[in-house]
Amino acid sequence: MARVFNFSAGPAMMPEEVLKIAAGEMLDYQNTGTSVMEMSHRSNAFIAIANDAEKLLRELMDIPANYKVLFLQGGASTQFAMVPLNLMGENGKADYVNTGMWSKKAISEAKKYGKVNVVATSDDKNFNYIPALKKEMFDPQAAYVHITPNNTIFGTRFTSLPDTGNVPLVADMSSCILSEVYDVNKFGIIYAGAQKNIGPAGVTIVIIREDLLGKELPVTPTMLGYKVHVENESMYNTPPCYSLYIAKLVFEWLKNKGGVKAMQKINEDKAAILYDFLDNSKQFKGTVEKEFRSLMNVPFVLPTEDLNNAFIKQATAAGFINLKGHRSVGGMRASIYNAMPVEGVQKLVDFMKNFESQNS
Repeated sequence: MARVFNFSAGPAMMPEEVLKIAAGEMLDYQNTGTSVMEMSHRSNAFIAIANDAEKLLRELMDIPANYKVLFLQGGASTQFAMVPLNLMGENGKADYVNTGMWSKKAISEAKKYGKVNVVATSDDKNFNYIPALKKEMFDPQAAYVHITPNNTIFGTRFTSLPDTGNVPLVADMSSCILSEVYDVNKFGIIYAGAQKNIGPAGVTIVIIREDLLGKELPVTPTMLGYKVHVENESMYNTPPCYSLYIAKLVFEWLKNKGGVKAMQKINEDKAAILYDFLDNSKQFKGTVEKEFRSLMNVPFVLPTEDLNNAFIKQATAAGFINLKGHRSVGGMRASIYNAMPVEGVQKLVDFMKNFESQNS
């Protein structure tokens, strides 16, 4: 069967070039006689993989020397607890911006470890916009400010970062890391699950400024403290070896594509193709306010639920899979992460045009 265009929100489509390299090295990684899947994480071969992965990520994101890079497990959901456990120790309070389901979960988890102030929310319109944020809204005594720059479910995106003064900005970049250029210096912590723009599920990236280490709450489990992972170079316990190996291959692929700046241009072009069609369609409509549209996740709907269901069924049969929208939004959602080629988006739009003409 031919490969399809996978519009899943995650685990997401992988670059075909990366999959072919991994397939070729599955049984014998660079003449070691073993697969990375069965390789000791203490071996020279795997340590080289991990070191290369960090070096490449630092280059791609221009990560300053005073930031540590960690490759952990547990997904972004574990970071919902790790962030407050590691940062709330001194101040006991933090500011959060609520822009959807994942920020709501982060807020709920943080409340277990300190006082949470929800500075702003967009729940009044089912999270279809990013609320306005001003510096004076943030508590200068807060341990940190937490945002979710891209909302996977509702398809919104921070088009500018809030000014939090001297308070560290923490960002869950699971669905937008490496998709556009961010200035790492503006953040105290960036964290991201890998399964959208980086690789298969299993590895979680954390980029943390050095001065934020060593402030854990006394109740923090050893495995949930950033400092112990920094001291052990992400190998306090067995890391997600194969997922980290694939991440390294994706970093190489991205570098060969011209890096994050070049990928951002491609992503903007892909998104424009789809949004331009939605803006001019008589039946398909986007659900997000234009100013805050995501480059990665594009939700849209048809006039009736019957048409939504018919579209999803016919699209799947035509090789456009995982287009069903999240239940909280309904309709459809096209996730067009880095690995989705322009061709895939253009062919989807062509299919949408044909569907519209047949059902008008």
